Amino acid sequence: MAAMNAVQFQIGKTKLGGPDMARILIVEDEPNMVAGLRDNFEFEGYQVITAPDGVAGLERALSETPDLVILDVMMPRMSGLDVCKQLKSKRPSIPIIMLTARGQEIDKVVGLELGADDYVTKPFSIRELLARVKAVLRRARTVPKDHERVSFGDVEVNLRSCQVSRAGKELDFSSKEFELLKYFLCHQGETLSRDRLLEEVWGYDRFPTTRTVDAHIVHLRQKIEAKPEEPRFILTVHGTGYKFVS
Repeated sequence: MAAMNAVQFQIGKTKLGGPDMARILIVEDEPNMVAGLRDNFEFEGYQVITAPDGVAGLERALSETPDLVILDVMMPRMSGLDVCKQLKSKRPSIPIIMLTARGQEIDKVVGLELGADDYVTKPFSIRELLARVKAVLRRARTVPKDHERVSFGDVEVNLRSCQVSRAGKELDFSSKEFELLKYFLCHQGETLSRDRLLEEVWGYDRFPTTRTVDAHIVHLRQKIEAKPEEPRFILTVHGTGYKFVS
């Protein structure tokens, strides 16, 4: 398929790997882009659903709960950033990859702060997007299969509904705070560097500085630790990163 001005499409003879029939929602208003993405993702074995604008995209995401959303920033009726914000407030566990125009650095930063899991800058190759989709889906599937609820101290985490309570009182968690806590729960006892947390939780390694990890750790400790200044669960490993123990 010929390269397009927004994305380079390449359908090869060899698939990049089985996606286990994950369902992907593509929210994009450019018909040629949608057609090209659909062809390539279906060739790789994904199920594909689409929406032509932000309002329809949000409705489909909430009603059909796809495994991943590919979301253009520049959308009619509702911007991709607004869709991301509303979707993450209602379904924080649905991964989102934003499509941004070249040079729109602010869109990347705002999108990631709103909870987007990764971004791809147009124009891009389909292989790059496929690789990022697989990485985000892999991170999303790190929830332990044998339990929906995890408890430590007086904290209870519902991994399916993305809710956290302490001493029976529900806590207010941002989508990224929950993803960070979930990653700690899935890697208990491991020393996790700030760079690894950025790559695995945020999906990239070039966010302004690793201070964003430290800031989120502070917020987590304030919510789940009895004495945030003397943490019992999220421990600092000096010179390296952090470790979760229960």
